[in-house]
Amino acid sequence: MGQLGTWSARVGVGFLRACAVVAVSMPVPAVWAAAVAWGIRWGPGNPWSWLAPVVLVGTGTPALSRPVCRAVRGLVARWTGTVIPAGYREAPPVTRMSTGYWWNGFGYERTRRDALVDQKRRVRWNDPANWRDLRFTAIVPLTAGLVACLPPAGAAVAVLGLGLGRWGTPGRLAGLLGLAAAVALAPYAWRALGPVAACFLRPSPAMALARRVEELTAQRADATIAQAAEIRRIERDLHDGAQARLVGLGLSLATAEKLMETDPERARALMREARAGATASLTELRELVRGINPPVLSDRGLVDAVRALALDSPLDVTVAADLPHRPDPPVESALYFAVAELLSNAVKHAGARGVRIALSGDGTGIVVGVEDDGRGGACVGDGGGLAGLRRRLAAFDGTLEITSPAGGPTRVTLEVPCASS
Repeated sequence: MGQLGTWSARVGVGFLRACAVVAVSMPVPAVWAAAVAWGIRWGPGNPWSWLAPVVLVGTGTPALSRPVCRAVRGLVARWTGTVIPAGYREAPPVTRMSTGYWWNGFGYERTRRDALVDQKRRVRWNDPANWRDLRFTAIVPLTAGLVACLPPAGAAVAVLGLGLGRWGTPGRLAGLLGLAAAVALAPYAWRALGPVAACFLRPSPAMALARRVEELTAQRADATIAQAAEIRRIERDLHDGAQARLVGLGLSLATAEKLMETDPERARALMREARAGATASLTELRELVRGINPPVLSDRGLVDAVRALALDSPLDVTVAADLPHRPDPPVESALYFAVAELLSNAVKHAGARGVRIALSGDGTGIVVGVEDDGRGGACVGDGGGLAGLRRRLAAFDGTLEITSPAGGPTRVTLEVPCASS
């Protein structure tokens, strides 16, 4: 009895999935059939008999190709767990330049709206994935679509042959055969969608290479911008802090030298002020060096550097670490400053009281998890701190994933593969 129930459930689920495959894969053939019917309707002597079908096929097929492909990827991922990468070209961020114009990755526009419209047009219609999607929408109805049609077609024959009863014995025989075919094929007919999608819907090597080149180009631009910003920050800190103090120190020493003979007490006071200024300058230089490359990170590694951050944080921070080896210095630095920024966000924006940090690693990569008990609602927005973290980790083929529902908690996972480190 249990096996019969399991088999019946498989038949029912398979039949519904086969119907879903038919619904997803057959809109394009429906457009083609409508175009043919339109041509027949206008008649051979009317110019619309050939122009209208061409227009219908030429506009309807590209418009349906991407929604069909996205639906197929969603069904395959949900039913089989196989994730098929989309490989679509992503739009770069739209930024405003110092000249007032907006740069969208392709050209300059006067307004942000014009930049977004132009970017959407260029990204959507110049994407090499369009040809792959068109090819797939032409192939899937003739492969997985036809196979998935068998159970619904068998069910339709069974209803006509057995339910209506107009065709006598031949009709009942056809109905029984249709019912048997629908029941026997239902658990398996939908499965053809997975191999067809995996074969024809994956990004081609040329598309993957082009995407990788675009990623590396964007990463190089981000690295250049970040490097220039860091140099400007160091220059500003030196100019406004240590340099100003050292200039004042030199003036104090020069004045003390002149007053040494005429006003020794005043000279000694200036010497005491100069000594205090030298101490303050040394402290500022140490803070500046710590911001560039913390000594604890260089001397003791990522785990102890994160623990030092936890001790300095006003929050209740717990750190759990299981790193079998130290990553390379660039990766250590990127992960350290990422954790520092996440702790700062938890203090400034999340209103958190406690944070849990977990560092783990194996032969494949390093994973850092940061979770706070704040108000949640964090998201990766263009130009925000989290977007900057994601770009910095992308230089090492790393990823940043965030889950932050309203009300919290906020969980951020940073992962960097060892191969890139």
